[in-house]
Amino acid sequence: MISFLWRTWRLVATAVAFLTFGLGGLLLQVVGMPVLYVSFWGLERRQRVARRSVHLLFRTYVDFMALLGIFRFRIEGSGRLNRPGLLIVANHPTLLDVVFLLSLVPDATCIVRTGLSGNPFTRAAVRAAGYVCNDSGVELVDACVRALQSGSSLIVFPEGTRTNPLQPQKWHRGAANVALRANVPLTPVWISCQPPSLRKGEPWWQIPQRQMRFHLKVLDDLPITGQSNWKTDLHAARGLTAQVKELLTGRVGGNAGA
Repeated sequence: MISFLWRTWRLVATAVAFLTFGLGGLLLQVVGMPVLYVSFWGLERRQRVARRSVHLLFRTYVDFMALLGIFRFRIEGSGRLNRPGLLIVANHPTLLDVVFLLSLVPDATCIVRTGLSGNPFTRAAVRAAGYVCNDSGVELVDACVRALQSGSSLIVFPEGTRTNPLQPQKWHRGAANVALRANVPLTPVWISCQPPSLRKGEPWWQIPQRQMRFHLKVLDDLPITGQSNWKTDLHAARGLTAQVKELLTGRVGGNAGA
């Protein structure tokens, strides 16, 4: 009986959390953005204020969800994400990964699906913060490099979308190409959620029997220099991507975070 009541509460709490996110996005669209545009005239300054505002809002949102009992979380090495101009790469097991990372990085740009720039719940934050849409083609790498050069950190999920447990995931070389162009190391963040939940294709109301436990670990920076076997940028991008995949798919990252 206690187990049933606890699971029912977590279902209700999850509904409350998603409703809060939606209402908060609409409020940001209606109230927050006009205030931002009136208060800050310069584009670069306005985007920086918007990114820091998203960071504070998401940090509060994570604490709110934990207070409701939706999950518990443990984070190792979060202080290392306070450095400016980081190129952060992470695996993508759940819907909440970007929320966690944006809550940890004070000034972060991220690559988002084009649909989010038109979604009424997310478009205000996406547009105001200057997040990079993934439909920009050849300009995508240039936009990411500019974000890093401005001092903002960049969050990239090399899988491109949430991990599908039923299909092998293709890891993209975009983050490695940006690292080579910007001449910055990669900062891997390993994310685990047990029991698995909020995966690709899973609706929010299919909550697990047990409370979710999130574990995020910031791993050592992955340098882009000192690889004698890289003959071209293409080889270098492939090599970097393979190393990131190895770190974040559990062979190394999982052991490190156990």
